[in-house]
Amino acid sequence: MKRPLTILLLSVWSFSAQAGPALQGDVIADLNALQSRLQESQSQEAALTQVVERATAQAERLASGNQSDQWASALYQQLAAGALVRQDQPAAAADRLATARGMSGVDADQAARWLREEASLRRAAGQRDQAIELLTEWLANQQDSDAVWQLTRLLAQQERWDEAARWVEQAQSETPELSEAQQALALAIYRNAGQGDQALGWLLSGLNAQSDTADWRQAAGLAQQAGQPGVAAGLWEMAWQLGKLTEPEDRWLLIQLHLAGGTPARAAEYLEQALAEGEVVRDETNLRLLANAWRQAKDVEKALDAWQALAMHTQAATDWRAYGQLAYAWGEDEQAQQAFAQASELGDEEASQWLASFN
Repeated sequence: MKRPLTILLLSVWSFSAQAGPALQGDVIADLNALQSRLQESQSQEAALTQVVERATAQAERLASGNQSDQWASALYQQLAAGALVRQDQPAAAADRLATARGMSGVDADQAARWLREEASLRRAAGQRDQAIELLTEWLANQQDSDAVWQLTRLLAQQERWDEAARWVEQAQSETPELSEAQQALALAIYRNAGQGDQALGWLLSGLNAQSDTADWRQAAGLAQQAGQPGVAAGLWEMAWQLGKLTEPEDRWLLIQLHLAGGTPARAAEYLEQALAEGEVVRDETNLRLLANAWRQAKDVEKALDAWQALAMHTQAATDWRAYGQLAYAWGEDEQAQQAFAQASELGDEEASQWLASFN
């Protein structure tokens, strides 16, 4: 089924009222008659074809004449374009408007209107690169935020990300409040253009307690991609505190983000809580993660307790020795001796050497 094109190409007033060189009376009458036939034909294929054929013949006959004739030729091309639109032939209609705006006698304002309409037709016909060129040319002398967004989307569809990023900045500056679709487009453009910091800054400026969970997730993910793990951890932390994130996997990612983002104490606190609540398994992997988190946080008491718990769980000589070395480094000699003694009993020769240093 054909999809009708919602593009207005024709004026509803008499052609004699249009700006341009004066037209002969018989030409005006013929143009108005053809326009009436076009308006009455709706989607009648035969009638539309007749309009195209008559308008084309008249346009070609007058194309080589004086300015008045060429202006009339351009108006006939406009009529043909209107009929072709109703026949769902946007590319052919665009060609007619391109011819019309190139005729002598067409003033700048009318040429600009046809330029804009041709760009819309090229876009409807899937001729995106041509539509981009036409819209860019039109916007050089016009201000129209809708057209800027259209151009931005076309550039994104063609994966011309750097150009799209330049235009999306203008589009945002001309739009008081962005729709969800516009926000999504802007974010996609910034990300694909390699402007992660720009995208992140833009996202952060719009985040608040009422923002959706998806917005918080997206911002944190973008911060990670932009190489800012600390920002990602802060965003995830805020979302967690606001109750936006409640699933066990959300807390687990929060732990990982804090570790990567330089806030290991917070990671350790959340991991301890998860272990206490039985949300994560109290196995070697998680106990080791907890011990290392407290060590990175340089919390002596909690780090040593965690390393002792790990060593008791694994009963591995290397873990007892690591616990002893950490205690020794922090001046906890009694704990160090006990740890080295356990490691030595398990056959760790290096631990025996450490233990001998206390005698």
